[in-house]
Amino acid sequence: MSKSKIFKNLLNQSGSVQIPVAHDCLSAKLIENTGFQALSVGGFAIAGVNWGFPDVGLLGLSDMTSVIEKIVRCVDIPLFADMDGGYGNARNVTLAVHEYERIGVASLFIEDQKHPKRCGHMDGKELITIDEMCAKIMAAKKAQTDPDLTICARTDAIAVEGFDNSIIRSQKYIQAGADIIFIEAPENTGQLENIPKLITQVPLLVNMLEGGKTPILSQKDLTQMGYKLIAYPVTTLFSALKATQDALEDLISTGIPSQENMLTFPDYKKLVQLDKYI
Repeated sequence: MSKSKIFKNLLNQSGSVQIPVAHDCLSAKLIENTGFQALSVGGFAIAGVNWGFPDVGLLGLSDMTSVIEKIVRCVDIPLFADMDGGYGNARNVTLAVHEYERIGVASLFIEDQKHPKRCGHMDGKELITIDEMCAKIMAAKKAQTDPDLTICARTDAIAVEGFDNSIIRSQKYIQAGADIIFIEAPENTGQLENIPKLITQVPLLVNMLEGGKTPILSQKDLTQMGYKLIAYPVTTLFSALKATQDALEDLISTGIPSQENMLTFPDYKKLVQLDKYI
């Protein structure tokens, strides 16, 4: 069964699906080995890990696909991928969908920010028109050759136009063909509760970004509200960075590495499947 079909089946099962974001192949392997059914990749982590950049629209199509392709290859679970704003207009979206299909993503999302975009939990965002975003969604649906590929439409309208307009935009995006809706950065629990009551036609994704604008809730609570996909865009990245920072500070202060919070050498060899290659 294709990964896109597996992901589509996850959307139709009961309950919710947690999709932690991987920032490289090793974090992807850890996500898979821990038992998650799917994973995601995002521009925030890819820009930071691979170029040391903030998530402010500095990456292009090939920058993203070159990293995502490696992550897709190293795991067996399906991958939900960030496609930013499609890297241009509807014509560019067509090429981007072809490329994302070629590298094996199971599902992807397009957002309605103007280029250069920025992280959804940053201030100063601007949006394209509803008509332009709908044209991108229709172009994406027309471009897909895999019938099981699912297209998610993300709107950043809450911060720019208000909560009511985020619902209006979402309904228009569903009419244009979106299979999943992702309303970025709800600002309080009330908004989180209301979104699934107002958007009922397609599965919903919610973003749990530690330190961002949205309250962090449990999977149980979000499932009860009606969310199908729960993304964790910085959990693995920020945890890895904090552990690395702590290890380096300890090393420079004591002159000897602390092994207390390290993966062991045998565990690392197991993670990269050394026995498979020897």
